[in-house]
Amino acid sequence: MSRRLPPLNWLRSFEAAARHLSFTRAANELHMTQAAISQHIKGLESQLSVSLFKRLPQGLVLSDAGLAYLPAIHEAIERLSAATEELFGQGRPKLITIRASLVFFTTWLAPRLARFRALHPNIDLRFTSNIWAGEGYKDADMEIRYGQGGWSGMTSERLTWDELFPVCRPGMFKCSAQLSSLEALSGQTLLHVIGYEEGWGYWLKKTGGSHFDTRAGLQFDTLISALEAAAQGIGIALGRSSLVEDMIARGRLEAPFGPRISTSEAFHLVYSSHHYLHPHAAAFRAWLLDEAGMTHGDSMFDAALG
Repeated sequence: MSRRLPPLNWLRSFEAAARHLSFTRAANELHMTQAAISQHIKGLESQLSVSLFKRLPQGLVLSDAGLAYLPAIHEAIERLSAATEELFGQGRPKLITIRASLVFFTTWLAPRLARFRALHPNIDLRFTSNIWAGEGYKDADMEIRYGQGGWSGMTSERLTWDELFPVCRPGMFKCSAQLSSLEALSGQTLLHVIGYEEGWGYWLKKTGGSHFDTRAGLQFDTLISALEAAAQGIGIALGRSSLVEDMIARGRLEAPFGPRISTSEAFHLVYSSHHYLHPHAAAFRAWLLDEAGMTHGDSMFDAALG
């Protein structure tokens, strides 16, 4: 049985008006008159036999039917736009923007990017940094965030499985007797990172060192800053295994004592659950998850050998 689809212009008018909750702003965006937008909406509502908007004294709001219809129409228009640009964009490639935690980019992602470029030389990427997980990412196709996952309206896929342990400048602890005791931390400067739920307090509680005063020390808004301060001998940072293993291997940091404590916080690849993922963004996602899977597998293998 053939299906009678509404005209595309009607759907575009509805999608723009629903996003703006304004016929005037939708008309400006689509370079149409307000009267034309209104006629398109009336035609669409007539064909569907349902009201898509509630016209209230204070302005427009979507009806229940409009709220249910909008995500599908928005995604369909996004897909059409992306496919048209990809096929007929006169050679202009889509630039994929990724907002990434600075420490994750510097210590984990950057050393691996050459492999992605070898596999996808025609995909162009733009990286911007983020600090706070609550920031929006309207200017990005996807984001790499640190936290527990499960952000509202977002799809999040875990990239790291970390253990926490102290790290410092190599040779900072010269007395081997110190290395077997938490008392080695006594009198040392602890380097804290703002925004991490499972920090020094969490590690000390898990290791029997909850009597330590964790209020003192230096605070940083990024982990990369704290790790650099540790490498310079300013104090002791709490390392996350996926981020410090290379710095330890290169002799910039040392893990003088343990134990290593698992953390439920992790880096996640995050993108909107409601927006169309461009094929180039999907390719980056697939590669990133593959890299994360290999890294996780290697970590589990190393742990088993240990």
